[in-house]
Amino acid sequence: MDGVVSSGRKRRIFRGVEEKLRIVKLALEPGASVASVALANGVNANQVFRWKRQYERGEFAPRRSKLATALVPVTIAGEAGVAKLPEASQPSPALPCAGSITIEFPGRALLSIKGTADPAVIRAVLESLSR
Repeated sequence: MDGVVSSGRKRRIFRGVEEKLRIVKLALEPGASVASVALANGVNANQVFRWKRQYERGEFAPRRSKLATALVPVTIAGEAGVAKLPEASQPSPALPCAGSITIEFPGRALLSIKGTADPAVIRAVLESLSR
């Protein structure tokens, strides 16, 4: 013993997203061994496998800025009662928006808007939910 006093438990090290991503990317390189990468970085191999699954599910994606846009899958539930838009050559009067919009963030939130909705308010709500 070199004068080291230990309680017998390992100290837990919290790693940031950047470090987890670095380790996962090392493990994803062709020919890389998860066990070797884990050992070289002082991490349990099971933890690296967990981080790889999280990475594949997109859980390590960087937070988007307020101005960033992204494409998301859209499902149209029904088109009954959709008003026909006027021709482009005709002046377009403001059409009242009747209907509903439902946006689901799986496991996080369900946003339902019925009737007329202000686009600025919808954008603000979506930006706050995407954080």
